[in-house]
Amino acid sequence: MEPKQILLLLLSLVPLCTSKCFNEDELEEVANKKLGTLHKQPAEPRVPNISAGCPVGLYRRLPSVSLEDRSLSPWRYVHVTKEDQFPSTYVEAQCLCYGCIQIRDRHHSSPTVVETHDYNSVPIQQTRMFLRREPCLDEQGTRTKYRLTPVYEKVVVGCTCARVKTSS
Repeated sequence: MEPKQILLLLLSLVPLCTSKCFNEDELEEVANKKLGTLHKQPAEPRVPNISAGCPVGLYRRLPSVSLEDRSLSPWRYVHVTKEDQFPSTYVEAQCLCYGCIQIRDRHHSSPTVVETHDYNSVPIQQTRMFLRREPCLDEQGTRTKYRLTPVYEKVVVGCTCARVKTSS
């Protein structure tokens, strides 16, 4: 990262880093306001009840409308909860296959659908900002209030097929 980019990043954090402490009742409202105005959160996808495992059988049916079901590297969504941050619950993708789905004999009346390990299913990550709740001391020295500190985490948002890594 170039120095100019680092400086811009640090300056963008200044309004979020607060030494002000909030009680439990104020905390969620302040966090939602900061996240809503400064960093729009992506819409959460639906979470269908798909079991783990490479769903080769999905490709023998009519095509689904959802991308996670039509991908040659399908995924499912799971809820992740971290009580000490806002938002405290979010959705993350999990790749369902180690390899990728390949459809052979596509023009045949019953094409063969297999998981091939000529390719790998790999997660696609996006960096998201969360606000971590950290205790701070009040005037009496007790930890009854909290400050919000921005943290950046990589969240898996989908999966894609990639060629297998080979060593040179």
